[in-house]
Amino acid sequence: MFDLKPNSRPAKFTPDMLWELMSFETLMTRQVIHLIYWSGLGITALVGFGFIGTAVGVAIREQSIFGFLLAIGVLVGGTLVIGILALLWRAFCELYVALFRLSDDIHALRKANDPDLGAQAGG
Repeated sequence: MFDLKPNSRPAKFTPDMLWELMSFETLMTRQVIHLIYWSGLGITALVGFGFIGTAVGVAIREQSIFGFLLAIGVLVGGTLVIGILALLWRAFCELYVALFRLSDDIHALRKANDPDLGAQAGG
């Protein structure tokens, strides 16, 4: 059931696959992390639009050179914060992907080196 190839997928659903999911032999976090990553980027984009809206609102409300300079500062600062948040979110998600890939690799190495595990998995 387990291959040493990282991207190999079984052709059809078997009862063994259900048992592996229920017993945490196969982790589905690698697939779910993509949804979490894009959701986090969407929230970061919403925060970025909030910064832009704040900058425009301050510029319209103040109607002076001081208000305009304050709006530019909010816009530049907000853009920097959004860029940093996006990079940190990416690093956080990559950390989780790397940890789960390590788990898969260790499981494959353990199976390759332990004949009892290979016999239990049907391999």
